[in-house]
Amino acid sequence: TMKMRTVFGTSEEQQLTVTMLSFGFKYGIPLEADHVSDVRFIPNPYWVPELRPKRGTDPEVADFVLKDANAQEFVDRYLEMIRPVLRGYGAENKHFTTLAIGCTGGKHRSVAVSEKIGEELRRSGHAVRIRHRDLGRE
Repeated sequence: TMKMRTVFGTSEEQQLTVTMLSFGFKYGIPLEADHVSDVRFIPNPYWVPELRPKRGTDPEVADFVLKDANAQEFVDRYLEMIRPVLRGYGAENKHFTTLAIGCTGGKHRSVAVSEKIGEELRRSGHAVRIRHRDLGRE
């Protein structure tokens, strides 16, 4: 493990892989999640005809979702809340964690928010995987 520390650094955070998992509540809460959050409070792109067929990975949908003031505040505060948790997991030698973000169908809001949080965690040095469980299910 000394060689691995040399290659990967000694930061606890680098030993922890974070999976951002988007999902739709209508298909059930993911049982593998360590944390589950609900973004159904954000205005739904489903009700905007030109956005409905698109996905949260599409820039137009992501912009629509993330420009909402409550969505912006949620992302900021979620990151604030989760950072000490991730540090603690690292210190406790937990190597994997799953942070699940849900909306109604798992196509628009949860996808955009998971991508954004994942991007911010990556920027601060975390190993991040992003999975969209219910994308394409509708």
